[in-house]
Amino acid sequence: QLQLVESGGGLVQPGGSLRLSCAVSGFNLDDYAIGWFRQAPGKEREGLLCIKAAGSQTWTDSVKGRFTISKDNAKNTVYLQMNSLKPEVTGDYYCAAGEASVGNHSHIFCAGMYKHWGQGTQVTVSS
Repeated sequence: QLQLVESGGGLVQPGGSLRLSCAVSGFNLDDYAIGWFRQAPGKEREGLLCIKAAGSQTWTDSVKGRFTISKDNAKNTVYLQMNSLKPEVTGDYYCAAGEASVGNHSHIFCAGMYKHWGQGTQVTVSS
């Protein structure tokens, strides 16, 4: 059974940093693409970054230069490093696993491309 569990969320001041973790079980990270998504209050879930099965990363313009994604296959964990945080990035953050082919799809940041989801972790950026 494929499982993903996010952790690391919390309250952080504007300008601060936070690292989220996504611990996976039941599959190998080198067989799946992993995406990070955010759902702000009252808004749809949006894709932010993806790390492909082979390890290359891609991201949306909204997080370019501030958020990075990485993974440790040996620890079965994917990370989301968030720097220079702003209040507008407040929301619930989810990691999701999709077939390796998702990494090469034009809709790589579409939530529907990912079959397996974690429960989410809340991030609040506020002073």
